[in-house]
Amino acid sequence: MSGNAPLLADFAVGALQTIPLQSDEALLPEGLDISFKLVPSIIVIGMMLLFIVAGFMFKAANTDDMWVAGRSIGNIENGMAIGANWMSAATYLGVAATVAVSGVYGLAFVVGWTTGYFVLLIFMAAQMRRFGKYTAPDFVGDRFNSDTARALAAITTFLIGFVYALGQARGMGLVGMYILGDWSAITGGVLTGYQTMMVIFMVITVAYLSLSGMLGATKNMVLQYVILISAFLLGLLVTGWTAGYSTLLPQLEYGMMIDSLASEFSEPFSEGSYYLWIATCFSLVFGTCGLPHVLVRFYTVENERVARWSCTWGLFFIALLYLSAPAFAAFGTALYGDQIGAVYGDPGMTGAAGDVLVVLATQLAGLPEWFVGFVAAGGIAAAVATTAGLFIAASSAISHDIYANIINEDATQRQQVLVGRLSIILIGALTIIFALDPSAPIAALVSFAFSLAAIVLFPMFFLGLWWENTNRPGALAGMISGLIIWLIPMFNEGHFGPAWNIDVLTTWMPAIGSALIGTPIVFAITIVVSLVTTEPPLETKQMVRQCHSPDPMPSDKTAADIVAEKNGNANAPADD
Repeated sequence: MSGNAPLLADFAVGALQTIPLQSDEALLPEGLDISFKLVPSIIVIGMMLLFIVAGFMFKAANTDDMWVAGRSIGNIENGMAIGANWMSAATYLGVAATVAVSGVYGLAFVVGWTTGYFVLLIFMAAQMRRFGKYTAPDFVGDRFNSDTARALAAITTFLIGFVYALGQARGMGLVGMYILGDWSAITGGVLTGYQTMMVIFMVITVAYLSLSGMLGATKNMVLQYVILISAFLLGLLVTGWTAGYSTLLPQLEYGMMIDSLASEFSEPFSEGSYYLWIATCFSLVFGTCGLPHVLVRFYTVENERVARWSCTWGLFFIALLYLSAPAFAAFGTALYGDQIGAVYGDPGMTGAAGDVLVVLATQLAGLPEWFVGFVAAGGIAAAVATTAGLFIAASSAISHDIYANIINEDATQRQQVLVGRLSIILIGALTIIFALDPSAPIAALVSFAFSLAAIVLFPMFFLGLWWENTNRPGALAGMISGLIIWLIPMFNEGHFGPAWNIDVLTTWMPAIGSALIGTPIVFAITIVVSLVTTEPPLETKQMVRQCHSPDPMPSDKTAADIVAEKNGNANAPADD
């Protein structure tokens, strides 16, 4: 197998090959100094210990703390948590890598991931908070009066968390090697350096999450945001200054060096078709609006006003990094071309090198080892923060939505918290196993989860909040169809077994942008089935209306509670 990972755009149309890091050490990031570094190691170890301490101090005492942080998070604090929860390894490392390797095509990630928050702010943040509840599957189950729909949403949430977390684990392993070196000897050679480092950081992450729950994770996310944004912005500023590419505004000044870079960096769609750009961007925009670990952030605040403001703050905190990532890509591309070799062509920059370009650029700029270590620590903080949100959402889907609402309706809070912690350990173990041999670059791995969220969950959230006649049969038909539609390109490109390699699917429905076709189909199926079947109960329609009511709601009340009080009863969602 060639040592060059194909471009992400090629991957998106079915050409990316598996990168077997465990079988070929030559595929480790070229040019990256993989060795133990004392000061960076102290920084990273201290950072991880800080996360564990914070998790212990704010450990979950009940289900409110475990799943929604006691609904006690303020707007700026929640905005920073949204930023940390959102800015994963795919953002901190993957966006710069994708822009560097895929040029203008990579901007689809910047545009898609940012635009999604405008849709959330306008159409979903306040309404979701007014509905109340604990989790995204909670919304689906209660809105559509269906335990089957709840279970499908819970399974989808778990699958999203698993696929999304693979990219985070990959980032932890690659960046961890730069800081701590190759520790494969401690496994007797059973695991490589990448695998050993990935397992170490994932085990630490799972340990603090299983202890702390959402409350401790949120407090940690604030710390993680401060670390990652400081590391990224300072790294960009100092790298550009030291290399002579920029002064005080690298986000603007990098444009002056575009002409000196290869045409693959700046020529529109040279590394991916216009259709692929649109498809990818569409999947990322609406996938953002369907991600359970993002939507649950709106349940952790007191009311809908705080939900709106926390979304606004979150967008601001996120934009600080997204406006900077293309500049880091330009600097990294130039430094790589000057000191290592050609970025494009054969041989060119490998996917492993692209995935650590932010760290590699600071190293190639000749910056002090401790400073490069600080930038690397930001990447680990980003990966850990997002993994926290993913695992909390996935574990709540199992513990709260499946165990407590379907399997054991009489489950005590202690039992729910215990099952939640065991679920975190389970998804952590699965992630570690599959991340031993990641099948794609970080940004691509994450994008699969966005396509799934956009196809299966976003239509349920949007129609559930904005069309009161969406009913149980419509939701079930839409979700089942959505899961099948998402799986087709995944199998076609060989991500769940031998590739089918059906050309028409590869061209028009790439896994990375499958929502462009899948989401409208699911909307249509859900609407048509809802129109030809019985309307939902009046109480369900009243819950939807309550989500849009101008009247303030108590923080401890849900839309269902208000409707029950107005009707003088305590109607519960009907089972299938």
